[in-house]
Amino acid sequence: MLKVGITGGIGSGKSTVSRIFELLGVPVYYADERAKDILVRDQELAAAVRQHFGPETYDANGTLNRKYLGSIVFNDKDKLALLNSLVHPATIRDSNLWASQQKAPYVLKEAALLFESESFHYLDKIIGVYAPQPLRILRVMKRDNATREEVLARIHKQIDEKIKMRLSDYVIQNDEQQMVIPQVLALHEQLLQLAAAT
Repeated sequence: MLKVGITGGIGSGKSTVSRIFELLGVPVYYADERAKDILVRDQELAAAVRQHFGPETYDANGTLNRKYLGSIVFNDKDKLALLNSLVHPATIRDSNLWASQQKAPYVLKEAALLFESESFHYLDKIIGVYAPQPLRILRVMKRDNATREEVLARIHKQIDEKIKMRLSDYVIQNDEQQMVIPQVLALHEQLLQLAAAT
């Protein structure tokens, strides 16, 4: 089975593109959503997070206190790197297990930090979803009710969009100038052929 990553900067529309692939019957692993679940479900990971960030990271029921954890990591790049160093390996293990249970010719792993987390090493191909930065900023401001400065701060925590696209095997343009569905359909056919040949 072919394992394909799909990535792009915040506001690029990678989740929207992933949902189109899902409509074509392609299983999609949403890394950010699964990571939130793993932070609660994986007891070894939860213990490590408590150890490094304090007992108040989880409540008495074992629910993650996102606001508390966020207030620590989003203002301290070393603490964010530490959290990522704990979460990324657990997510990679989980996604590999998930992929092994799928029955499709190929699967997608959707993740904002495919290159930053080193998880691209476990994938056969990478799709980059590209949108110009001004459009990405507007999308995220609208979606998250965030200020321009807040969105820019989040953008600056990720690898530059142009570098991500150069590192990708395929690029889908989601710039509101070109239609996305025909690009996805063409790429789907290519990936089916590639999966059949491997």
